[in-house]
Amino acid sequence: MMMPAILKQLLICVIIALMIFTPFGASALAQAEKNISKPTAGNTFIDAVIYRPVGLVAIPVGAVLFVLTIPFSAIGGNVGESFYNLVATPAKYTFVRPLGDI
Repeated sequence: MMMPAILKQLLICVIIALMIFTPFGASALAQAEKNISKPTAGNTFIDAVIYRPVGLVAIPVGAVLFVLTIPFSAIGGNVGESFYNLVATPAKYTFVRPLGDI
């Protein structure tokens, strides 16, 4: 069964968007903890419009990568660490931290 052309184009656009936004999410997660007394309106807007949706996309992408890499993680003995890095960290970043704390 062939995939419709519009579905192919949509899939390609989603993959390109993921490839573009992944470095931004990774750099945001890698930043050292900052002491921000109050989130600004700009930080809150950017967090709500850009970072949270990227985090929502990162969770299932990380889950798929985790499932695909389980055999390698099991051989290396770091399945828990792999789960934490690929699934739990994006979930915490998306759902636990305060809005505007970027």
